[in-house]
Amino acid sequence: MPIIKISLFITAPIQVCFDLSRSIDLHMESTSHTNERAIKGRTSGLIELGETVTWEATHFGIRQQLTSIITEFDQPNKFVDEMVSGAFKRFRHEHTFEFQEGGTLMTDKFDYTSPFGPLGMLADVMFLRSYMERLLLRRNEYIKNNAEKRYQI
Repeated sequence: MPIIKISLFITAPIQVCFDLSRSIDLHMESTSHTNERAIKGRTSGLIELGETVTWEATHFGIRQQLTSIITEFDQPNKFVDEMVSGAFKRFRHEHTFEFQEGGTLMTDKFDYTSPFGPLGMLADVMFLRSYMERLLLRRNEYIKNNAEKRYQI
C-alpha cells in the first residue's frame, strides 16, 4: 500500500490555505484536465466534517466516480477525506497545515490500496503512483498560486 507525501510552502495565511484546499470549486478548476466535477453530496463551496462528495472524472480513458467523506476536521490545521466508494480498494488523504514564519507549510499524505491484489501492486509500480503524485502536485501548485495571488502575507 503506497503512501505519497508532498509538502509545499505557501506564502499565505494558514486559514486561506485550509479553505482553498477544501474548496469544491477550486478542486474542479485544478482538475479540469480530467473533466472532474462534483455530482453528488457537497457540489460547491467548502466541504465540512461528515459531508460527502461524489466526483466524476476521466482517468486512463475511463469515466469513473469516487465518493469520499470528511472524517476528521481540525480547522485550520487538518482535515481528512476517506474513500467511501470508487476505483481504489481504499484511500485516506490527510491534509495538514502548519503555520511557519512568512506563510504556511501544506502537506498531503495520500495512503491508498489499489484494487486487484498483485495486479494492482504492479500497476502502482508501473504507473499509478507516479500518476497520483502528478495529480496531487498539480492540485497543490494550483492552491499555492491562488493563495499567493490573492492573499499575500
